[in-house]
This record gives sequence, C-alpha cells and structure tokens, in this order.
Amino acid sequence: METKNLLEIERTAVILKLMGDKTRLTMLRLLADHDCCVCEFVEIFEMSQPSVSQHVRKMKDVGMVKEHRRGQWIVYSLNSSFEGYDLVKDMLEYVPDQNHHLEELIAAGKRISCCE
Repeated sequence: METKNLLEIERTAVILKLMGDKTRLTMLRLLADHDCCVCEFVEIFEMSQPSVSQHVRKMKDVGMVKEHRRGQWIVYSLNSSFEGYDLVKDMLEYVPDQNHHLEELIAAGKRISCCE
C-alpha cells in the first residue's frame, strides 16, 4: 500500500483555497505538462501582467510552483519537491488538460520559443 505525505489541516486548506480559483487551477493544469512564463499567461487569460503575476506569486509563496531563468525569461513549473505536490497532482488528474491554450499561442506566434 502506498503511503502519502499527510499535511496539516491548515496547510491543506491553503492549498485547496489556491486551487479553488479558476485562473490558478488552469495555470496549475498547464504547468502540470508544460513550463510557462507570465507573458504567456497574460495572453491566455487576457489579464494584465500585474494580475497574472499576483496569481503566480501566491502559488510560488506557498511553494506550489517554482521559477527558473531561461535566458531573458523567467519560467514557472510545478514544484515536485513541494510538500503538497501529491495532493496537487492527484487533484489535477480530474481537470481536463489545457493544451488548447498553448496551441492557440503557437498558432498566433506568441509562444515563447524557449518554452516550446
């Protein structure tokens, strides 16, 4: 039988609250399969860069996502060393993939080449 890391109830509530927002849930589902940068999320969600950055910051602050630099771009991905990673991954299995968003960016020539 597989044992899972148990989280404190407060920590679990924070994770679920962050995932309860449609924008962040979509971001997480995209990040489950692809690295993305903020400018791509700006295009996908048709939101301002500060609004997108605030969503990303909230997830980064708790450790759900991590950032790394690729040239001039800061790219985000799911953080597999996050204590709640198993919970996040399990829940994302119930969310349809969001690859159509990236396909639209590619078709419009707006997918960052370092992220493809």
